[in-house]
Amino acid sequence: MASEVLTSAEYIRHHLQNLTYGRLPDGSMGIAHSAEQAKAMGFWAVNLDTLGVSILLGVLVLFLFRLVAKSATSAVPSGGQNFVEWIVEFVDNSVRGSFSGRNALVAPLALTIFAWIFLMNLMDLIPVDWVPHLAKALGVPFFRVVPTTDPNATFGMALSVFALVVYFSVKVKGVGGFVGELTLQPFGKYGLPANLFLEGVNLIAKPVSLALRLFGNMYAGEMIFILIALMFGSGMGLAAFGGVLQWAWAVFHILIITLQAFIFMTLTIVYMDMAHQEHH
Repeated sequence: MASEVLTSAEYIRHHLQNLTYGRLPDGSMGIAHSAEQAKAMGFWAVNLDTLGVSILLGVLVLFLFRLVAKSATSAVPSGGQNFVEWIVEFVDNSVRGSFSGRNALVAPLALTIFAWIFLMNLMDLIPVDWVPHLAKALGVPFFRVVPTTDPNATFGMALSVFALVVYFSVKVKGVGGFVGELTLQPFGKYGLPANLFLEGVNLIAKPVSLALRLFGNMYAGEMIFILIALMFGSGMGLAAFGGVLQWAWAVFHILIITLQAFIFMTLTIVYMDMAHQEHH
């Protein structure tokens, strides 16, 4: 195991480092081989593992749903069709319960978010040493397989939802209505500075809360798996105890994985509903 050749701190840092591509200190473009090089690359660096795994899982979601849709039948459905229909019905009921407007985009958006984030979170159940060891064998210095443990991914999704919320707020209420909502609520025209501050904070808090909630929970889950993995290199007794902890945490983590996907989806629906509501 990596813990046999690395100190505990080095082992943790290695498993928490993304495969980052950007401008190296010598001015060339390439992959960072240390956390210091990755940090020096700055804002425009790209985490190739996050990007690659998230795109792959997104394509997988589309492929699986398309495969089931093409083979769907009104006769006796297959197990795959039953499962997909259950997910679609679950998401549809969530949209009906939280969205009061009329927008054909909301249900497909909610379904995509739930299925995609669930699969990204599910990668956290892969044993923490498997992918880094495979990557090392292929000459890749780092590789994190859980995109939602990278704040770049969670903020990217949250900002996309935020852009849709702002777009539909302006589309439904008009520019004047949107600006008026920011400046005239809740204290009327005489409380404009306070209104703008409160509503501005409320608006900005939406993507921040979406991103940080998902990132924080998944990052904590990954960290616990890494800490448990360290126990396997600390003697037979701790290794046996670590095996029990790993199994127990994996079972409990299934709930967290599903819950975080559901929360992100539900908040997206609620924010879209707020964007369609007009204040008079």
